[in-house]
Amino acid sequence: MRTIKRVCLIPTYSGVGGPASFQMRFTREAARQGVEVCTDLDDRPFDAVLVVGGTRQLGKLWQVRQSGVPIIQRLDGFNWMHRAAKASLPYRLRAEFRNLILRVIRRRMAARIVYQSEFVVRRWEQVFGRLDTPHEVIHNGIDLAQFSPEGPHERPAERFRIMLLEGTFHGGFDFGLRLGLDLAAELAETHGLNIEVMAAGQISPKLVAKWDAYSRVPVTWLGVVDRAAIPDLHRSAHLYFSGELHPACPNAVIEALACGLPVAAFDTGALPEIVTGDAGRVVPYGADSWRLEMPDIPALARAAAEILGDQPRFRLAARQRAEAGFDIRHTVSRYLEAIARA
Repeated sequence: MRTIKRVCLIPTYSGVGGPASFQMRFTREAARQGVEVCTDLDDRPFDAVLVVGGTRQLGKLWQVRQSGVPIIQRLDGFNWMHRAAKASLPYRLRAEFRNLILRVIRRRMAARIVYQSEFVVRRWEQVFGRLDTPHEVIHNGIDLAQFSPEGPHERPAERFRIMLLEGTFHGGFDFGLRLGLDLAAELAETHGLNIEVMAAGQISPKLVAKWDAYSRVPVTWLGVVDRAAIPDLHRSAHLYFSGELHPACPNAVIEALACGLPVAAFDTGALPEIVTGDAGRVVPYGADSWRLEMPDIPALARAAAEILGDQPRFRLAARQRAEAGFDIRHTVSRYLEAIARA
Protein backbone atom coordinates (compact mmCIF):
# COMPACT_ATOMS: atom_id res chain seq x y z
CA MET A 1 0.00 0.00 0.00
CA ARG A 2 1.04 3.57 -0.65
CA THR A 3 1.97 5.91 2.15
CA ILE A 4 -0.68 8.58 2.58
CA LYS A 5 0.42 11.96 3.91
CA ARG A 6 -2.24 14.34 2.61
CA VAL A 7 -5.90 13.83 1.67
CA CYS A 8 -8.33 16.26 0.09
CA LEU A 9 -11.73 15.90 1.76
CA ILE A 10 -14.68 17.35 -0.16
CA PRO A 11 -17.20 18.89 -0.10
CA THR A 12 -17.17 21.13 2.97
CA TYR A 13 -20.23 20.64 5.14
CA SER A 14 -21.68 22.79 7.88
CA GLY A 15 -24.57 22.31 10.28
CA VAL A 16 -25.60 19.38 12.46
CA GLY A 17 -25.99 16.54 9.97
CA GLY A 18 -24.01 13.34 9.60
CA PRO A 19 -21.66 14.51 6.80
CA ALA A 20 -20.56 17.55 8.82
CA SER A 21 -19.92 15.35 11.86
CA PHE A 22 -17.92 12.90 9.77
CA GLN A 23 -15.81 15.68 8.24
CA MET A 24 -14.95 17.11 11.64
CA ARG A 25 -14.14 13.75 13.21
CA PHE A 26 -12.17 12.45 10.25
CA THR A 27 -10.03 15.60 10.05
CA ARG A 28 -9.24 15.57 13.75
CA GLU A 29 -8.42 11.86 13.97
CA ALA A 30 -6.47 11.78 10.68
CA ALA A 31 -4.22 14.53 12.06
CA ARG A 32 -3.60 12.40 15.15
CA GLN A 33 -2.56 9.59 12.84
CA GLY A 34 -0.15 11.82 10.90
CA VAL A 35 -2.29 12.60 7.84
CA GLU A 36 -3.03 16.18 6.84
CA VAL A 37 -6.47 17.00 5.46
CA CYS A 38 -7.25 19.83 3.04
CA THR A 39 -10.67 20.80 1.67
CA ASP A 40 -9.88 22.45 -1.68
CA LEU A 41 -9.23 20.60 -4.95
CA ASP A 42 -6.91 23.45 -5.98
CA ASP A 43 -4.77 22.98 -2.86
CA ARG A 44 -2.34 20.49 -4.39
CA PRO A 45 -0.46 18.30 -3.97
CA PHE A 46 -2.43 15.60 -2.17
CA ASP A 47 -2.27 11.81 -2.37
CA ALA A 48 -5.99 11.13 -2.76
CA VAL A 49 -9.45 12.70 -2.72
CA LEU A 50 -12.14 11.49 -0.34
CA VAL A 51 -15.57 12.58 -1.56
CA VAL A 52 -18.19 12.48 1.18
CA GLY A 53 -21.27 11.65 -0.86
CA GLY A 54 -21.18 13.95 -3.86
CA THR A 55 -19.93 17.33 -5.03
CA ARG A 56 -20.90 19.75 -7.76
CA GLN A 57 -17.21 20.21 -8.62
CA LEU A 58 -17.42 17.42 -11.18
CA GLY A 59 -15.16 19.19 -13.68
CA LYS A 60 -12.35 19.67 -11.20
CA LEU A 61 -12.84 16.17 -9.86
CA TRP A 62 -12.49 14.76 -13.38
CA GLN A 63 -9.25 16.70 -13.86
CA VAL A 64 -7.90 15.25 -10.62
CA ARG A 65 -8.83 11.77 -11.79
CA GLN A 66 -7.11 12.34 -15.14
CA SER A 67 -3.94 13.43 -13.31
CA GLY A 68 -3.72 10.01 -11.67
CA VAL A 69 -4.82 10.96 -8.16
CA PRO A 70 -7.25 8.31 -6.86
CA ILE A 71 -10.77 9.28 -5.84
CA ILE A 72 -12.48 7.45 -2.99
CA GLN A 73 -16.21 7.95 -2.54
CA ARG A 74 -17.90 7.57 0.83
CA LEU A 75 -21.49 6.59 0.13
CA ASP A 76 -24.52 6.52 2.37
CA GLY A 77 -28.02 6.14 1.02
CA PHE A 78 -29.53 8.12 -1.83
CA ASN A 79 -32.54 10.40 -1.61
CA TRP A 80 -35.89 8.59 -1.60
CA MET A 81 -38.14 10.22 0.99
CA HIS A 82 -39.23 12.93 -1.45
CA ARG A 83 -40.99 10.32 -3.56
CA ALA A 84 -42.85 8.58 -0.74
CA ALA A 85 -43.76 11.79 1.10
CA LYS A 86 -44.94 13.64 -2.04
CA ALA A 87 -42.65 16.58 -1.40
CA SER A 88 -42.82 19.85 -3.33
CA LEU A 89 -41.51 20.00 -6.89
CA PRO A 90 -38.42 22.11 -6.02
CA TYR A 91 -37.52 19.70 -3.22
CA ARG A 92 -37.97 16.69 -5.54
CA LEU A 93 -35.80 18.26 -8.24
CA ARG A 94 -33.00 19.01 -5.76
CA ALA A 95 -33.15 15.47 -4.40
CA GLU A 96 -32.98 13.87 -7.85
CA PHE A 97 -30.13 16.17 -8.89
CA ARG A 98 -28.15 15.09 -5.82
CA ASN A 99 -28.84 11.45 -6.68
CA LEU A 100 -27.52 12.02 -10.19
CA ILE A 101 -24.27 13.50 -8.86
CA LEU A 102 -23.79 10.54 -6.52
CA ARG A 103 -24.35 8.09 -9.39
CA VAL A 104 -21.92 9.83 -11.76
CA ILE A 105 -19.09 9.80 -9.21
CA ARG A 106 -19.83 6.21 -8.18
CA ARG A 107 -19.86 4.86 -11.74
CA ARG A 108 -17.39 7.11 -13.58
CA MET A 109 -14.85 8.54 -11.16
CA ALA A 110 -14.37 6.53 -7.98
CA ALA A 111 -11.37 4.22 -7.79
CA ARG A 112 -12.73 2.79 -4.55
CA ILE A 113 -16.03 3.09 -2.68
CA VAL A 114 -16.59 3.01 1.06
CA TYR A 115 -20.19 2.19 1.93
CA GLN A 116 -21.41 3.08 5.40
CA SER A 117 -23.19 -0.22 5.99
CA GLU A 118 -24.12 -3.54 4.41
CA PHE A 119 -27.60 -2.13 3.92
CA VAL A 120 -26.17 0.71 1.81
CA VAL A 121 -24.29 -1.75 -0.41
CA ARG A 122 -27.43 -3.80 -1.00
CA ARG A 123 -29.59 -0.78 -1.73
CA TRP A 124 -27.20 0.81 -4.24
CA GLU A 125 -26.70 -2.48 -6.05
CA GLN A 126 -30.43 -3.25 -6.13
CA VAL A 127 -31.40 0.10 -7.61
CA PHE A 128 -28.36 1.20 -9.64
CA GLY A 129 -26.53 -2.04 -10.33
CA ARG A 130 -23.33 -3.74 -9.25
CA LEU A 131 -19.95 -2.32 -10.15
CA ASP A 132 -16.50 -3.84 -10.53
CA THR A 133 -15.10 -0.97 -8.46
CA PRO A 134 -13.44 -2.26 -5.26
CA HIS A 135 -15.47 -1.46 -2.18
CA GLU A 136 -15.74 -2.09 1.52
CA VAL A 137 -18.07 -1.35 4.40
CA ILE A 138 -16.93 0.92 7.21
CA HIS A 139 -19.43 1.90 9.89
CA ASN A 140 -19.25 5.39 11.32
CA GLY A 141 -17.22 6.03 14.44
CA ILE A 142 -17.31 8.55 17.26
CA ASP A 143 -15.10 9.80 20.07
CA LEU A 144 -15.92 7.38 22.88
CA ALA A 145 -14.43 9.71 25.48
CA GLN A 146 -16.68 12.59 24.44
CA PHE A 147 -19.78 10.40 24.16
CA SER A 148 -19.76 8.50 27.41
CA PRO A 149 -22.10 7.45 30.23
CA GLU A 150 -19.81 9.36 32.59
CA GLY A 151 -20.75 12.99 32.99
CA PRO A 152 -23.55 15.31 34.06
CA HIS A 153 -27.17 14.50 33.33
CA GLU A 154 -30.68 15.40 34.41
CA ARG A 155 -32.44 12.08 33.95
CA PRO A 156 -35.80 12.27 35.74
CA ALA A 157 -36.62 9.69 38.39
CA GLU A 158 -40.42 10.08 38.40
CA ARG A 159 -41.01 9.50 34.67
CA PHE A 160 -39.40 7.97 31.60
CA ARG A 161 -37.92 10.27 28.98
CA ILE A 162 -37.75 9.27 25.30
CA MET A 163 -35.12 11.12 23.25
CA LEU A 164 -35.62 11.94 19.56
CA LEU A 165 -32.70 13.63 17.83
CA GLU A 166 -32.44 14.30 14.11
CA GLY A 167 -30.69 16.89 11.97
CA THR A 168 -34.06 18.04 10.66
CA PHE A 169 -37.72 17.11 10.89
CA HIS A 170 -38.55 18.85 7.59
CA GLY A 171 -38.93 17.41 4.10
CA GLY A 172 -41.05 14.44 5.16
CA PHE A 173 -38.77 13.47 8.04
CA ASP A 174 -41.47 14.45 10.53
CA PHE A 175 -42.95 11.02 9.76
CA GLY A 176 -40.39 9.60 12.18
CA LEU A 177 -41.45 12.22 14.71
CA ARG A 178 -45.01 10.98 14.42
CA LEU A 179 -43.87 7.42 15.08
CA GLY A 180 -41.99 8.55 18.18
CA LEU A 181 -45.08 10.33 19.51
CA ASP A 182 -47.20 7.26 18.75
CA LEU A 183 -44.72 5.08 20.61
CA ALA A 184 -44.82 7.38 23.64
CA ALA A 185 -48.62 7.38 23.65
CA GLU A 186 -48.72 3.57 23.44
CA LEU A 187 -46.32 3.26 26.37
CA ALA A 188 -48.44 5.67 28.42
CA GLU A 189 -51.90 4.38 27.54
CA THR A 190 -51.34 0.64 27.14
CA HIS A 191 -48.41 0.02 29.46
CA GLY A 192 -49.34 2.62 32.07
CA LEU A 193 -45.96 4.36 32.10
CA ASN A 194 -45.32 8.00 32.87
CA ILE A 195 -43.74 9.17 29.61
CA GLU A 196 -42.37 12.39 28.17
CA VAL A 197 -40.64 13.11 24.86
CA MET A 198 -37.66 15.36 24.25
CA ALA A 199 -37.14 16.27 20.58
CA ALA A 200 -34.01 17.94 19.20
CA GLY A 201 -33.56 18.97 15.58
CA GLN A 202 -34.44 21.66 13.09
CA ILE A 203 -38.19 22.20 13.06
CA SER A 204 -40.44 25.11 12.12
CA PRO A 205 -42.94 26.73 14.51
CA LYS A 206 -45.70 25.50 12.21
CA LEU A 207 -44.61 21.87 12.62
CA VAL A 208 -44.18 22.31 16.39
CA ALA A 209 -47.77 23.51 16.64
CA LYS A 210 -48.97 20.64 14.46
CA TRP A 211 -47.26 17.92 16.47
CA ASP A 212 -47.99 19.53 19.84
CA ALA A 213 -51.68 19.27 18.95
CA TYR A 214 -51.19 15.65 17.85
CA SER A 215 -49.19 14.39 20.82
CA ARG A 216 -50.88 12.71 23.78
CA VAL A 217 -47.81 13.02 26.01
CA PRO A 218 -45.75 16.06 27.04
CA VAL A 219 -43.12 17.12 24.48
CA THR A 220 -40.13 19.40 25.01
CA TRP A 221 -38.89 20.99 21.77
CA LEU A 222 -35.20 21.81 21.86
CA GLY A 223 -34.69 22.89 18.26
CA VAL A 224 -31.14 22.68 16.90
CA VAL A 225 -28.74 21.91 19.73
CA ASP A 226 -25.00 22.43 19.95
CA ARG A 227 -22.96 19.27 19.41
CA ALA A 228 -21.32 19.74 22.80
CA ALA A 229 -24.72 19.42 24.50
CA ILE A 230 -25.66 16.10 22.91
CA PRO A 231 -23.91 13.77 25.40
CA ASP A 232 -25.70 15.46 28.32
CA LEU A 233 -29.02 15.10 26.53
CA HIS A 234 -28.48 11.40 25.86
CA ARG A 235 -27.44 10.76 29.44
CA SER A 236 -30.59 12.58 30.57
CA ALA A 237 -32.94 10.17 28.78
CA HIS A 238 -34.03 6.57 29.36
CA LEU A 239 -34.58 5.52 25.75
CA TYR A 240 -33.59 6.71 22.30
CA PHE A 241 -36.10 6.26 19.50
CA SER A 242 -34.60 6.22 16.01
CA GLY A 243 -37.33 7.55 13.78
CA GLU A 244 -35.45 7.83 10.49
CA LEU A 245 -36.53 5.16 8.03
CA HIS A 246 -33.80 3.27 6.19
CA PRO A 247 -30.86 5.18 7.67
CA ALA A 248 -27.43 4.44 6.19
CA CYS A 249 -25.51 4.46 9.47
CA PRO A 250 -27.02 7.03 11.83
CA ASN A 251 -24.54 8.92 13.97
CA ALA A 252 -27.24 9.85 16.46
CA VAL A 253 -27.90 6.18 17.23
CA ILE A 254 -24.20 5.46 17.72
CA GLU A 255 -23.82 8.51 19.94
CA ALA A 256 -26.77 7.41 22.06
CA LEU A 257 -25.32 3.92 22.50
CA ALA A 258 -21.95 5.36 23.51
CA CYS A 259 -23.67 7.41 26.23
CA GLY A 260 -25.27 4.26 27.57
CA LEU A 261 -28.68 5.13 26.13
CA PRO A 262 -30.42 2.05 24.72
CA VAL A 263 -32.22 2.31 21.39
CA ALA A 264 -35.63 1.21 20.21
CA ALA A 265 -36.23 1.15 16.46
CA PHE A 266 -37.82 -0.62 13.54
CA ASP A 267 -35.73 -2.98 11.43
CA THR A 268 -35.11 -0.64 8.50
CA GLY A 269 -31.83 0.48 6.97
CA ALA A 270 -28.65 -0.28 8.90
CA LEU A 271 -30.31 -0.36 12.31
CA PRO A 272 -30.18 -4.19 12.64
CA GLU A 273 -26.41 -3.97 12.03
CA ILE A 274 -25.91 -1.32 14.69
CA VAL A 275 -28.34 -2.10 17.51
CA THR A 276 -27.45 -5.66 18.44
CA GLY A 277 -27.79 -7.76 21.57
CA ASP A 278 -29.14 -5.86 24.56
CA ALA A 279 -27.97 -2.49 23.23
CA GLY A 280 -31.66 -2.00 22.50
CA ARG A 281 -34.42 -3.62 20.53
CA VAL A 282 -35.08 -3.59 16.78
CA VAL A 283 -38.49 -4.96 15.79
CA PRO A 284 -40.13 -5.81 12.44
CA TYR A 285 -41.74 -2.81 10.78
CA GLY A 286 -44.83 -4.79 9.94
CA ALA A 287 -45.79 -2.86 6.77
CA ASP A 288 -44.26 -1.29 3.65
CA SER A 289 -41.80 1.25 5.04
CA TRP A 290 -40.77 2.43 1.56
CA ARG A 291 -44.33 3.69 1.07
CA LEU A 292 -44.48 5.21 4.57
CA GLU A 293 -47.23 2.85 5.64
CA MET A 294 -47.92 2.86 9.37
CA PRO A 295 -45.80 0.30 11.29
CA ASP A 296 -46.50 -2.02 14.20
CA ILE A 297 -46.38 0.49 17.04
CA PRO A 298 -47.64 -1.99 19.70
CA ALA A 299 -44.71 -4.33 18.96
CA LEU A 300 -42.27 -1.46 19.27
CA ALA A 301 -43.88 -0.37 22.53
CA ARG A 302 -43.55 -3.85 24.00
CA ALA A 303 -39.85 -3.81 23.14
CA ALA A 304 -39.43 -0.33 24.58
CA ALA A 305 -41.23 -1.34 27.78
CA GLU A 306 -38.74 -4.19 28.18
CA ILE A 307 -35.86 -1.71 27.93
CA LEU A 308 -37.44 0.70 30.39
CA GLY A 309 -38.08 -2.16 32.81
CA ASP A 310 -34.40 -3.13 33.06
CA GLN A 311 -32.34 0.01 32.56
CA PRO A 312 -29.05 -1.21 34.13
CA ARG A 313 -28.76 -4.21 31.78
CA PHE A 314 -29.62 -2.31 28.61
CA ARG A 315 -27.57 0.78 29.45
CA LEU A 316 -24.46 -1.31 30.08
CA ALA A 317 -24.97 -3.29 26.85
CA ALA A 318 -25.46 -0.08 24.85
CA ARG A 319 -22.07 1.26 25.93
CA GLN A 320 -20.39 -2.07 25.30
CA ARG A 321 -21.78 -2.17 21.76
CA ALA A 322 -20.35 1.28 21.04
CA GLU A 323 -16.95 0.34 22.43
CA ALA A 324 -16.84 -2.83 20.35
CA GLY A 325 -17.87 -1.35 17.01
CA PHE A 326 -17.73 2.42 16.72
CA ASP A 327 -14.42 3.83 17.94
CA ILE A 328 -13.42 6.76 15.69
CA ARG A 329 -9.75 5.76 15.89
CA HIS A 330 -10.45 2.40 14.30
CA THR A 331 -12.86 3.93 11.78
CA VAL A 332 -10.35 6.48 10.49
CA SER A 333 -7.57 3.88 10.40
CA ARG A 334 -9.73 1.76 8.11
CA TYR A 335 -10.49 4.76 5.88
CA LEU A 336 -6.80 5.56 5.56
CA GLU A 337 -6.08 1.94 4.67
CA ALA A 338 -8.81 2.05 2.00
CA ILE A 339 -7.37 5.28 0.60
CA ALA A 340 -3.87 3.77 0.52
CA ARG A 341 -5.18 0.76 -1.45
CA ALA A 342 -7.02 2.88 -4.03
